[in-house]
Amino acid sequence: MRRSGALDGAIAGAVGTVALNLVTYLDMVLRARPASSAPEESARRLAGLAHVDLGPEDRAANRRSGLGALIGYATGIAGATAYGALARRRLPLPVSAAALGGSVMAMSDGSLAALGVSDPRRWSRTDWLSDVVPHLAYGMAAAATLGRLRPPDSRR
Repeated sequence: MRRSGALDGAIAGAVGTVALNLVTYLDMVLRARPASSAPEESARRLAGLAHVDLGPEDRAANRRSGLGALIGYATGIAGATAYGALARRRLPLPVSAAALGGSVMAMSDGSLAALGVSDPRRWSRTDWLSDVVPHLAYGMAAAATLGRLRPPDSRR
């Protein structure tokens, strides 16, 4: 039985998100930089907007940490799920990788801006590289996985 394009995309998005996290953690090791506080702050702001009490501060901090990571996975999986469902034909790997990585980067950076967590217009070159490189890894891994899951003659 053939899987749907959305399911293939979800699988590819999960693989891409793992690749993004691996590149991000490798960057942290190589440059001895701290983890970003943006995921936790995004979770804090989303919980506030939804009027969700995350509990006493010691527990709320742990919940924000977990929610921040889950938001990242949801973004990565959702981006490739949409791509898998909407893509009607196979595109060259670099084109698919750029489309996937760019769209997920736009979703995550757009949400940071919309929530007031960060302003990408004020980022340094290093900040942008720290964002672009992991998203390129995401795009390459997701596109390659999607390409392997879909037979060459697949028409959606």
